Amino acid sequence: MNRTILLAYQILIGLSDTATGLLLVVAPAFTLGLMGLHPPVDTLPFQSFIGAFVLSVGLACFYGASLMLKRESPCRVEAIWQLTALTRGCVALFVFAAVLGHTLEPGWLTVGISDGACVLFQVIGLRNCWLAHVAR
Repeated sequence: MNRTILLAYQILIGLSDTATGLLLVVAPAFTLGLMGLHPPVDTLPFQSFIGAFVLSVGLACFYGASLMLKRESPCRVEAIWQLTALTRGCVALFVFAAVLGHTLEPGWLTVGISDGACVLFQVIGLRNCWLAHVAR
């Protein structure tokens, strides 16, 4: 896989998760409204708490991008991909199960689908050693 594409991917998902996480922390009702979701008001503190986790995934992705820019060992970026794929996979499974169980509204499927797509991309990349050339 092309190094530029992998770097762009890292930056894009880092930006997406970091921005979403920050917005969830400081303005959860506004952020969820942008996503077309309507959470009960009494859940907003918990949505901010979740935002901290989303923010941490975004920052980890930015860290991976910085490692790529510095041409650091691909093993370090692979570890980030493994951990963020694990986190995203758990989120995707939870979201799909909760929507099917009618405990989350269907609008949450965008989160499950986007996280699932990232997991798929990263697992394929890890199995095919895409990151082996990021240090070059």
